[in-house]
Amino acid sequence: MENRPGYTEHARALLGLGLPLVGSHVAQFAITLTDAVMLGWYDITALAAQVLAGGFFFVVFITGSGFAWAVTPLVSEAEGRGDTTQARRATRMALWLVSLYALVTLPLMLFSARIFAAIGQTPEVAALAGQYLVIAGFGLWPAIILMVFKSFLSAVELTRIILLVTLAAVGVNALCNWLMIFGNAGFPELGIRGAAAASVVTQLASMLLMIAYIRRRLPEHNMFQRMWRPDWEAFARVFALGVPIGLTMLAEVALFSASSVMLGWLGALPLAAHGIALQIASVTFMIHLGLSNAATVRAGRALGRRDWQGMKDGALTAIAMSAGAAAITIVLFVTLPGPLIGLFLDPADPRREEVVAIGTVLLGAAALFQLADAMQVMAIGVLRGVQETRVPMIIATISYWLVGLPVAYTLGFPVGLGGVGVWLGLAAGLGLAAVLLMLWFWRRVYPRLRLSLPPEPVPPMPSPAT
Repeated sequence: MENRPGYTEHARALLGLGLPLVGSHVAQFAITLTDAVMLGWYDITALAAQVLAGGFFFVVFITGSGFAWAVTPLVSEAEGRGDTTQARRATRMALWLVSLYALVTLPLMLFSARIFAAIGQTPEVAALAGQYLVIAGFGLWPAIILMVFKSFLSAVELTRIILLVTLAAVGVNALCNWLMIFGNAGFPELGIRGAAAASVVTQLASMLLMIAYIRRRLPEHNMFQRMWRPDWEAFARVFALGVPIGLTMLAEVALFSASSVMLGWLGALPLAAHGIALQIASVTFMIHLGLSNAATVRAGRALGRRDWQGMKDGALTAIAMSAGAAAITIVLFVTLPGPLIGLFLDPADPRREEVVAIGTVLLGAAALFQLADAMQVMAIGVLRGVQETRVPMIIATISYWLVGLPVAYTLGFPVGLGGVGVWLGLAAGLGLAAVLLMLWFWRRVYPRLRLSLPPEPVPPMPSPAT
């Protein structure tokens, strides 16, 4: 009888791959978190504007990152077959696609102040958010290129460097914020524009570090040779897989950005409290996102080997680990809301107590959807690993936009629950997505793979003659 790894071995493999990814996601988010904390100490109105602008930037960024996320399952499957040529082809064309995307979406950043004014934000907040994005928009290209490199390195299971580079980026960003937001060490005091400039510097430095590492550590992949030469077959494959991934991410992220817009209708203080509670909830979400990334790699490699039992056991292990982490964060949100929210605010600010009171209630609502949020991202991770992206896109759109957003608006405004109602609507959308995505994988996708695919790996894509 063939000896197969047990759940303990799967857990060790997931942790070995996933912990650096969790750390890198937390560190990456710490860059945004640093902006929020420093701007909260600088001026609460600037914080509210950064919440709005940061959400807008992230929506644009995460949609284009679908092409970067597509690299992970494609490279994982290729590496599972021992085919480095296909791994290189997919990564190169992903670099093409994200570069084109960054160029096309730059005008959205440059004219964002008009967009914010058109959707009902106060003139002061809209103007400040626009000032932030006119600068930060030029960081989209290095940021999204960096995502491609991170996805590639995750797929080849070199995740420690991702963590190290991201940790270095946190330090660079904090230093640049200290210099440019507050005008320390002879720098001009730029406020929210300084936070934007710091982000661009950090993204450029991180991208260059990652390029240097790949060139030195993985010369056999020849990643940067003849980058100008098109590979339309690989381009089409990355595009076909990446568009549904990007739209799936857009459906969820835009839901949270829409919630920020709705909280903006209630005023600057509720928006600031919402932004703080969302930052805290997002930090804990990074744990599940890192485990989901690891599950994508493991599922992709199992697909390349046609190891169906290994795929099943690995998926169950990842889901159980994520559920355990969710339980811990629920306890923290319920027992320590005040101290967590207070970290973001100047103790001397006269509006501090009001923001803490609003944020405490919102964080309590956030505890309701921790498990649902964890389960939906784990299901998406496993589905992405087996290159199943179109149906998850449909499920996400229905759950978040046909259920989550209407419920959030109805509870928040016609029913009159305000910010709490908006967050309860978010929980409804996430919960529905979690149930439907899990059912789709376990009832449809996994049985279909076992029955339809041959026991040996399928042949790789033919390499271009050129």
